[in-house]
Amino acid sequence: MTFTHRRTVLTALATAAVSGPLLGSLTAPPAHAAGDLDIYTSNTDLYTQLAGEEGVEFARRYRRHAYADASLSQTYPYNRTTVMAMHGGGIEMGTSELCLAMAGYHPDTLVPLADGHGVHDYWMFEGLRSSGNRDLHVTAKNCDDHVAISMAASSLNVLSLHGCTAAQAGTVPKAVVVGGLNTRFKTLLKSEFDLIGVAWRDGNEVPDLAGVNPRNPVNRTMLSKGAQLELTTDLRAAMFGTNTRAGRAGSTTDEFDRFVGACRTAITKLHQDTDQIIL
Repeated sequence: MTFTHRRTVLTALATAAVSGPLLGSLTAPPAHAAGDLDIYTSNTDLYTQLAGEEGVEFARRYRRHAYADASLSQTYPYNRTTVMAMHGGGIEMGTSELCLAMAGYHPDTLVPLADGHGVHDYWMFEGLRSSGNRDLHVTAKNCDDHVAISMAASSLNVLSLHGCTAAQAGTVPKAVVVGGLNTRFKTLLKSEFDLIGVAWRDGNEVPDLAGVNPRNPVNRTMLSKGAQLELTTDLRAAMFGTNTRAGRAGSTTDEFDRFVGACRTAITKLHQDTDQIIL
């Protein structure tokens, strides 16, 4: 098992800009695959065992935007991207609020953002317990929620948000692991993170956080590929003035806004690619 001493990381940061190549030189310690610690084998298993507890123990929130084309001669817009937080609420803190904002909605008021990037569909599973929310974790490849799967299958792209620790990622404290099977999407995200000074590591270097399983909803899109972000605990904590389930949505920081803006810009650029056109 190889560890990177914290002092070594700080020394490197003092002499170099925080970027992908720096993080790529670090070695992540082995981490448990998320499924090894799961109590429930699937979302269906969780919903069955906790029947009647939705709204108390857990919640599901999603939004599918209405699109219509009743014209014989003209083509109208269609949904391209869905944003997901499979372990929101108290499970992987901050991912619910990030999901809403990246989909184009203020996480507190749900008012659409006026940043010119439009709105996207979203789906979230959230832990509502006062403690012990980790027990509600269902690893992504075992997610069989019918709404989540159908939304991924009808989208060209999925951006999936998760939380990890810096030790799991093998990174500096505030960083993000960029995974998934859509290499173009990953490249766009990493470029935007460089512009705002957010440290990143490629998921290919961290197998447990890579998001490359074809059963993972992030890759169950019309293109069979998507992008997954694993944000470290420290990075997520810096995005909120009040880091509680009740307080996060109304206390987002400039760091939150910069990160959301970077991701939304990457999505907009992705939509300009040739494979984003449905013939």
